This record gives sequence, C-alpha cells and structure tokens, in this order.
Amino acid sequence: MSTPHTSTTPLAGQRVVVMGGSSGIGEAAATLFAADGADVVITGRAQDRLDAAAGRIGGKVSTSRLDAADRAAVDAFFAGSGPVDHLVLALSGNKGSGPFAELDLDELAAGFDGKFWPHVRVLQAALPRLRRDGSATLVTAASARAALPGTAGLAAINGALEAMVPPLAVELAPLRVNAVSPGVVDTPWWHSVPAEQRRSLFDGLAAVTPVGRVGRPEDIARAIHMLATNEFMTGVVLEATGGANLATGR
Repeated sequence: MSTPHTSTTPLAGQRVVVMGGSSGIGEAAATLFAADGADVVITGRAQDRLDAAAGRIGGKVSTSRLDAADRAAVDAFFAGSGPVDHLVLALSGNKGSGPFAELDLDELAAGFDGKFWPHVRVLQAALPRLRRDGSATLVTAASARAALPGTAGLAAINGALEAMVPPLAVELAPLRVNAVSPGVVDTPWWHSVPAEQRRSLFDGLAAVTPVGRVGRPEDIARAIHMLATNEFMTGVVLEATGGANLATGR
C-alpha cells in the first residue's frame, strides 16, 4: 500500500496578509505561514521594525508600512493588493485599562481606536480581495472574560470583537471568520512595564496557571495557523490561555 504524498509546503501559491506582523504574535504567525510556503505580507507602522522582522521570518515575505487606524491608507493597501487567501489581524492597543472608578473615558475611547476599530476597518476593506472561501482570524484577548479588576475597559474592547465573530462567520460564509483569545503572553506589549515588575507578574501568573508559565508568541501563532488552515472551523473564539481561565481552586 503506497503512502500518500504530503507536500512540505502546503500553502505554496497562497497569499497571507498579517496585519501587525512586525513583532510578537503577528511575527510568530507570519513565520509559520512562511515556513509552509505561503507568500506572506506583514504590515506595521515602522519600516525598520518590519525589515528586521522580515529578516527573522525568512521565506517569501514582503513588508508594507501601514497604519491600520488610517482608513484611506488601508483602502489604498487593499486596492493595490492582489488576492488574499488568509488575513490575520494581530493589531494590538495599549489603552483602556485601569480601575473603573478612575478610568479616563477618553483613554477607553482611544483603546477602541487602537484595537477595535482597526480590526473592523481592515476586515471590511479586505473583503473584496479575500478569497471567497479563505479565512480571517482576529487576535483578541482573554480579558474579554477574565473578570480581573482593572480590566473592564480591555474586556469591553476585546469582548466587542469576539461578539462579532459568530454573526460574521454566518454573514460572510463561505469565508471563515475566527478569533484566537490569548491569555498573558510574553511579547513587546509588556515592555512598558518595568522588567522587575514584569517578571514578578509573570512568575505569579505561572504559579497559578496549569501549564506553569505564561504564553509565548509561538503558542498563539500555532492556534492562528490552525484556525486559518482548518477548513471545518468557523465562528470560533479559541482560548489559548494555558488554562488560566479554568476554575482550578488554587
């Protein structure tokens, strides 16, 4: 009995656009798609960071400096783009957290401007270019359901995105729409926190998380890759938290 041939480059000839691909989760996802033979485009706001990421990623990767908050720039990007098989939205913001009683509502609005609206704006603009039965994968955050003090604003931003996933999966079918909802992941998003404080936070979380550590970008990238390439999955918000969302009794 012969063994079926399996290509080592299953995404050869396919085009993947990773918005927010110059570091962290986006870069890790782009690396997996490129390793599978895809033509990958990574976007970000800083050309030097994009160039550095492209050098690390290797494979067939190109860059496009783009601010996803600029609708005209986003429209121009997709107008000049060829067909897109898979779209990954790894756009992150850093505003909207803090105790609710003291929460600056302008900062919360800025949080929506930095993450919620760019995701919606890019997906809407990409639709004419997306392969009819391709995929769009959003990267949200487990703060949408974590119920941690000081994260009501983040929960609102990410929860709003996650609430859109099931109806979009139905409305835009056969395009598949999914989201990955990460827990705490050691990415440059945390670099604004002093190193000693950050390490203490990570160690504390690792101690009460079943897997015994915080996440790594590649952990979330594998979940993104799976949702993008599994043709039987749509309308899913996939938690990737290391079990931190489980009621362990610890």
